[in-house]
Amino acid sequence: MKSSSVSLPERLSILYQDAHIVVIDKPSGLLVHRSEIDPHETRFAIQILRDQIGQRVWAAHRLDRGTSGVLVFGLNPEIAGTLGQQFAAAAVEKRYWAVVRGYPPDSGTIDHALSRQRESYEFRGAQSSTQPQAAVTHYRKLAEIELPVAVDRYPSSRYALLELYPVTGRRHQLRRHLKHIAHPVIGDSTHGKGHHNRYFAEHLGCRRPLLACTLMSFDHPVTSKRLQITAPVSGEFAAILLRFGWDTAQ
Repeated sequence: MKSSSVSLPERLSILYQDAHIVVIDKPSGLLVHRSEIDPHETRFAIQILRDQIGQRVWAAHRLDRGTSGVLVFGLNPEIAGTLGQQFAAAAVEKRYWAVVRGYPPDSGTIDHALSRQRESYEFRGAQSSTQPQAAVTHYRKLAEIELPVAVDRYPSSRYALLELYPVTGRRHQLRRHLKHIAHPVIGDSTHGKGHHNRYFAEHLGCRRPLLACTLMSFDHPVTSKRLQITAPVSGEFAAILLRFGWDTAQ
């Protein structure tokens, strides 16, 4: 997902930290680590956080560049690996918010297999399979609005705020699943609708993808205590919710 030019932070918002893990609120537009997505990028969450806390960190999972919210790191490779096993085993509860085009049903489940997606350097030997993998996302609609604006071929335009609970963790799962049900994420340049993305950018001042991880719950890799970390939406995302009169305290 491409993101417009943004001013990357010198410091990140830390949501939780102890001797073993650190959890941040990743801003939209920031890559987690170096990637072929943008080989010229020089600032990454791993680098900024390392410099901020004065020690190396290892990401336990991924967030797309344009997606903001809860991002978990281990303070050594073993801790990150233990956390990663929880993600792989679908033992981590994840909640996202997304603004989408149209009015989806009040709630539902998207059970749609997705082909395996890897970065080019990951395609090696037996790991190169692109066979579809099971993928499941639960969702419920939190709010909706109809604007008297002809963004596309209709005289008015409808948008909704969804709460999403991915059961599996396929790459770009939420964006691909929402496209599959014809309610793509606003601001998603790969799977979204250009007319609506441009309307939000040019008329509503929102140039980021409206997708954020707002909650993550997992077992602490050392104490086994269940942790629940939340991150509020902010910036352009929060401004859209305020403009539409949508309750951000849900």
